[in-house]
Parts: sequence; structure tokens; C-alpha cells
Amino acid sequence: MEYIYAAMLLHATGKKIEEASVKKVLDAAGTKADDARVKSLVAALDGVNIEEAIQTSAIAAPVAAAPAAGGEAPAAEAKKEEKKEEKKPEEAAAGLGSLFG
Repeated sequence: MEYIYAAMLLHATGKKIEEASVKKVLDAAGTKADDARVKSLVAALDGVNIEEAIQTSAIAAPVAAAPAAGGEAPAAEAKKEEKKEEKKPEEAAAGLGSLFG
């Protein structure tokens, strides 16, 4: 996951996602970069619209509605939301997290 986090950090700061920059981020975080994984990540992200991928990934899926003031969200509604998420494995696979399964 740290490889994806490095790429996301670079993207968030407007930097180009290249092997050298991913390695620098990992090194700064105290992680020894695996050249093959870095190369694979950069190749997998080449041509990917990261903003669009973030919006369509399961990671960015909306969470259950916050409870009203003084009340709690019904458990049935939360379970329904969980089942809804489980039925969409295609969307989860489309996320950035699927790069390194």
C-alpha cells in the first residue's frame, strides 16, 4: 500500500508520478523501494485519470449517513448500505488498490 500512497501523495501535490519521484517519497518515509514494484506501479498508472479513479473506487464510496442530532442511524439502513457495496466487486477492482492485489 505504501507504493500507492506515494503515488497519491505525488498526485495530490501536483508532481509527476515517475520512478525516481516514487522512490524519493518511499525513501523519505523510511521504506526501502523495490525497483520492480515501483516500475510496475508507474507503468500501471501511465495514462490513468487518477481523479476519476479516486471518484469511482470503493475507497471513495460514500459512508452511511450521519445520525441525526441525538439519534442513531438505523442498523437496517447500515446493513443495506454494506450489502450494496458488496454487490459491486467490479467497482472495487477498478480502484487503485487492485494494482497490487
